[in-house]
Amino acid sequence: MKSLPGSAFDPAARLLDWFAIRRRDLSWRKNRSLYSVWVAEVMLQQTRTATANGYYRSFLERFPSLAGLAAAPLPEVLKVWEGLGYYSRARHLWLAARAVHENHGGRIPTSYAEFRKLPGVGEYTAAAVLSIACGQALAAVDGNVLRVVCRWRGIETDIRSRHTRDAVRAFLQEIIPPAAPGEFNEAMMELGALVCTTKNPVCGECPLRTNCHAYRRGLTAVLPFKSRRPPPPLFPVALAVIVRGSRLYIQQRPEQGHLGGLWEFPGGKCRAGEKPERAVVRECREELAAEVEVLAKLAQVGHAYSHFHIVLHVFACRLRGSAPCPLRPHAWVQFAELRHYPFPAANHKFFSKLKEYMDKNLALGAGRTLYGKKKTK
Repeated sequence: MKSLPGSAFDPAARLLDWFAIRRRDLSWRKNRSLYSVWVAEVMLQQTRTATANGYYRSFLERFPSLAGLAAAPLPEVLKVWEGLGYYSRARHLWLAARAVHENHGGRIPTSYAEFRKLPGVGEYTAAAVLSIACGQALAAVDGNVLRVVCRWRGIETDIRSRHTRDAVRAFLQEIIPPAAPGEFNEAMMELGALVCTTKNPVCGECPLRTNCHAYRRGLTAVLPFKSRRPPPPLFPVALAVIVRGSRLYIQQRPEQGHLGGLWEFPGGKCRAGEKPERAVVRECREELAAEVEVLAKLAQVGHAYSHFHIVLHVFACRLRGSAPCPLRPHAWVQFAELRHYPFPAANHKFFSKLKEYMDKNLALGAGRTLYGKKKTK
């Protein structure tokens, strides 16, 4: 293990000693197969450890091998992933599994260059997976690691910049122990998660505090420097829950693009100055070549994505005239059948209101139509 230049301080040794005591008992640390480590690292991107822990177990129970994942239909994979968010991760993992099956004889490539060519595999994923599962001396740099090193080494450039990330990676590549690269990378991440936190770091418990620039100079509240991003845009979105008898119309999103492969209700963004109830009629006309009548507003819910926010205005609607002419896969389903389809998390926020609406109208019986109007003789 290397010491810092000109110093007897051995950060890797201290870090690994600390990790041996403080490491958390996490599901993915019990199975070091290349496939399972890969699944874990994909899940942990943009997801809290506590949340990923349960999803990891469920995912491997359903897809215990890469071959099983490659053979599964994408909607089934997305359903298991449902609620974890950032669905492109699941889609890329599925595409990568199929690529390994088709191009590598079912064996995950262990060369950095070949592994990086797989869908969704970036610098961090490749370094983390190959260091932990294969013992390759590759420094893995995520948000926790960036924060730790910027404070420790006194790096004052923007933590969001490529320059900073490259500088941190180059520094760690110099001190990563060849005999334990995976443990070193995990220890760095663990240190950022448990001790060198974004706010109120517990410096007294840090094994690196002796040589920490921020600690010695009282700069832990200042470093790392992060430039401000502009506030995310907010988009009003109108959705049509088209009801026919006891069934609801749903359609599948294209596999490519935002929330690809998930199912949804038709609708889209409101235009400037456009009321949501008008937008939903226009969207159905444009998407489905169908005219709808708005019956009731079911819900209004907000949802935040990484780069934008939305407010969903959800309307119960019925068809006027001919049936929809959709260009995508679609289905008419009972409310109870929605659980078999993967939906965006934002949709789940109004499912309880939708159930109340369906139950209420179906309970009215023969004296009324589904829409709450008396039948005429």
